[in-house]
Amino acid sequence: MKIAVIGSRGYPYVYSGYETFVRELGERLAAAGFEVTVYCHRNLFRERPRFVNGIRLVYLPTIERKNLSQFIHSFQSTLHACFRRYDVVLVVNSANGPFGVLFRLFRKKTAINVDGIEWLRPKWSGLGARYFLWASKLATRFYDEVIADSAEIGRIYQKKFHCRPEVIAYGADIRESRNPERIAEWGLEKLGYYLIVGRLIPDNNADLIVRGFLKSASKRKLVIVGDVSYRDAFAQRIKSVADPRLVFTGYVNDADDLSELYHHCYGYFHGHEFGGTNPSLLQALACGCAVCALDTVFSREVLKNGEYGLFFPRDEDTLVQAIAQMERAPEMMAEFRRKSRSRIRDEYTWEKIAGQYIRLFERLARRSL
Repeated sequence: MKIAVIGSRGYPYVYSGYETFVRELGERLAAAGFEVTVYCHRNLFRERPRFVNGIRLVYLPTIERKNLSQFIHSFQSTLHACFRRYDVVLVVNSANGPFGVLFRLFRKKTAINVDGIEWLRPKWSGLGARYFLWASKLATRFYDEVIADSAEIGRIYQKKFHCRPEVIAYGADIRESRNPERIAEWGLEKLGYYLIVGRLIPDNNADLIVRGFLKSASKRKLVIVGDVSYRDAFAQRIKSVADPRLVFTGYVNDADDLSELYHHCYGYFHGHEFGGTNPSLLQALACGCAVCALDTVFSREVLKNGEYGLFFPRDEDTLVQAIAQMERAPEMMAEFRRKSRSRIRDEYTWEKIAGQYIRLFERLARRSL
């Protein structure tokens, strides 16, 4: 079976959740005997081999504009794919919803992973938010299968757009500590710090977590991993806070270094507000973290309503109380760390996710147009 994947920056280039998803799924599909083609941003690849790890790569150009490069690339990839013999085209990102019209005209069998509720994110206020709402609606009209990466996202799409998405979560790989001494690079000791991982954007709420932590009586440090790749006033305000308990690492691109930071934190704060199954939250569980997450329906789904972590509301004073609770209860935190990986083994392994996609593709390929 021939599968095309459109909407990421490409393979094996890893930048964010989409690229990780394409890598993990694509390699498993290829190993299972599928002919996988991934559309790549030409400008991101100095070397452009036709095949890597059994995956065929197509390199197409795009313009270098922050909010347009992916849209233009996806449009060109859609046109290219319409004239190729693929059994199923998998598209990621609800922004590509309008392109479903072209696939329908060319009688292509399609699935789209819509990710989260992009129209509510602060970065897409105004025209951007209206576009994402419109594009998400079109995705439900013109693609053969709509995929939500959490049951809660599925419920939102069902209520708002009257469709019934297929729910297939994101995945994670179980990781164990291999080089605990790596955290010394940032002056850290095992269980001597809390951790945040994510881009410094408003809907990840790093500012709320920093304010709440600094109000607390904790003697531990707070390590903030992440940044933004452009000049931004919100990110600058967070990074300008001067306190000896705060450690800003910027981006940590080495996967082993990042894993060690996860492994040895006393607690992991998850402040992501929008979206479904969040990759950073899954990675925290896969590395054995005790998690304290912003109280959203998405976090509750992953953490099984508190069985695998704590919650805090969007209020810094209540977060101070949550930190005090964590400081007073090292046994509770140790228990969360002990059992966190079992949540991944039970629900979120890449093997399980790939199996669900394979069954969906096989069902789609049998469907008559």
